[in-house]
Amino acid sequence: MKKLITLALGLSMIGTLAQAAEGQNSKPASPATQQAHEKVLARLPFENMDDFELAQRGLLAKPDSLIIKNAEGTVIWDMTRYDYLKGPRPDTVNPSLWRQAQLNALHGLFKVSDRIYQIRGYDLANMTLIEGDTGWIIVDPLTATETAKAAMELVDSHFGKRPIKAILSTHSHADHFAGIRALATEEDLTSGRIRFVAPEHFVKETASENVIAGNAMSRRAGYMFGNLLPRTPDGNIDSGLGKGVAFGTLTLLTPTDIIDHTGQKLTLDGVDIEFQLTPGAEAPAEFIFFLPQLKALCVAEEVNGVMHNLYTPRGAKTRDALIWARHLTQTIELFSDRMDIVFGSHHWPRWGREAGTEYIAKQRDMYRFIHDQTVRLMNQGYTSTEISNMLDLPPSLAQEFYNRDYYGTVSHNSRAVYNFYLGYFDAIPANLNPHDPQTRARNYVALAGGKDALLAKAQSAVDAGDYRWAAELLNHAVFADDTNQAARNLLADAYEQLGYQAESGPWRNFYLTGAQELRIGVKKPEIVRTASPDLIASVPTSMFLDFMGVRFNPEGADDLEVKINLDFTDTGEQFVLSLDNSVLNNIPNKQDPEANATLTLSRALFNQVALKQTSFPKEILKGNVKLSGNPLALMRVFGRLDDFDPWFNIVTP
Repeated sequence: MKKLITLALGLSMIGTLAQAAEGQNSKPASPATQQAHEKVLARLPFENMDDFELAQRGLLAKPDSLIIKNAEGTVIWDMTRYDYLKGPRPDTVNPSLWRQAQLNALHGLFKVSDRIYQIRGYDLANMTLIEGDTGWIIVDPLTATETAKAAMELVDSHFGKRPIKAILSTHSHADHFAGIRALATEEDLTSGRIRFVAPEHFVKETASENVIAGNAMSRRAGYMFGNLLPRTPDGNIDSGLGKGVAFGTLTLLTPTDIIDHTGQKLTLDGVDIEFQLTPGAEAPAEFIFFLPQLKALCVAEEVNGVMHNLYTPRGAKTRDALIWARHLTQTIELFSDRMDIVFGSHHWPRWGREAGTEYIAKQRDMYRFIHDQTVRLMNQGYTSTEISNMLDLPPSLAQEFYNRDYYGTVSHNSRAVYNFYLGYFDAIPANLNPHDPQTRARNYVALAGGKDALLAKAQSAVDAGDYRWAAELLNHAVFADDTNQAARNLLADAYEQLGYQAESGPWRNFYLTGAQELRIGVKKPEIVRTASPDLIASVPTSMFLDFMGVRFNPEGADDLEVKINLDFTDTGEQFVLSLDNSVLNNIPNKQDPEANATLTLSRALFNQVALKQTSFPKEILKGNVKLSGNPLALMRVFGRLDDFDPWFNIVTP
């Protein structure tokens, strides 16, 4: 029973501590990249500096240098690494992304209006503070306890210590709840001292998006957020949505109050709040809320200073652009004639009814335009790749910096809409059953006349500044023979220039991380963060067992028939694990009298095994797990569970 139960939650917030990669041999921007940047400068209204005024408005306090460490003294958040953003833009960064990176680097405690304040730049998300009659109402307590604690220290140093009376998590992504234990404990919630408000299905959704495909999501999230890139002008400068992800301690508590319908109202510490439930758009569980006494609207992460993702490059289920647009239409109808301020979970507020309404409306129209025009072209027979090369926003939307491709892009969001309706297949018969990537690569190299001929053609594309075509050719060269260092180096060069040209932070990070791994290999960090006990405990048992089925290796198992009863003493749940036909099913609310073995234990102990804090053999010997039946039955199931490698190859086969 060497391989037991492990779980990797692939939240975009979970991955690796960024370490500056030494010897990555980055190269300068090419003339073609510099020319691409000049076109960006000519195309967008860089003379409009309104965002810089808005992002700095109301600054009350900031530390001389913002460096946050965990209990072991490891730095988990360091804004000083971005000091270079105060200087002139280098040729290695898209001018539009450089602008966004400068704005996201502004950090500190800000006054939004009387009784509303925000901490910005202490994590990927904002933490908002609303002044109640006797204490604070906290909105979105960041990704990590360390950053939430540091944020409150800045607040306390400016206002003095005030009690926390309520916490709101607007949605089920980790940067909006996982720092909560810095602010509250279970006893605070059960005693009624602090209320914790979250949307319907919040606890389930905090884990469900990230369990089954967690290992793959986590590895890809490292690319998307540039976790292993140096924070330099030729490395990671921004994620678009914020500077990046704090690498601290993730926690979770169970909400005391659930918002389950639009129009629901609460009064927290004397502050009236009206809610709009907005599931199935930016997050599967999310709400927007309005403060009628303060005429202020919190749009959560449904409206941002960037185009968001309909499909996130780290991997997740495609989001529904039409539902997203409909939610924002309802937001305007519900609140636009009463609001004077719009603030959100990322970026900076918009002041004024007209400006706030326009902000929401143009974000809505951006998602609706991508949806409608993709579907229009799709119904004319165009494929997702064709549409992604045809579609762009109209000037009325594209000229707004908050609609730019800093996080999501028109290109991959249009492909997401296509996939949402028609799936990955483009209906071209040649794409029904393609060869595997390595076979295709070897065939393409042969077609090109051999590796030297292909490299020569790729070099010509690089020299001409056609890095997209060069990357396609060279990807075949590398997958045909990943020991071909000349091909790897030239592909790295092409990826690097594409990264320098990218307006999207995630696209830049993907390209530059790929270039880095081609040059120096996969750099495994010394510190890796995995699922926290709170998140493990939040995973429903049935989902936990489904994940076991995903990990089951069927090799040599087709003649096995095994049934194991699981009896959880603390939750009262019972399951049968059934192995047959090389498939591991789980059946709830049942115990099989003919089972080969029965395990009786607590779900809490099951969680400790998942976290590798203990093991079944050890707990059986200690008497904490009761085993009846044939112990070999356990080996036949638990001994066949794969441990996923979190460092699988991406840019090489």
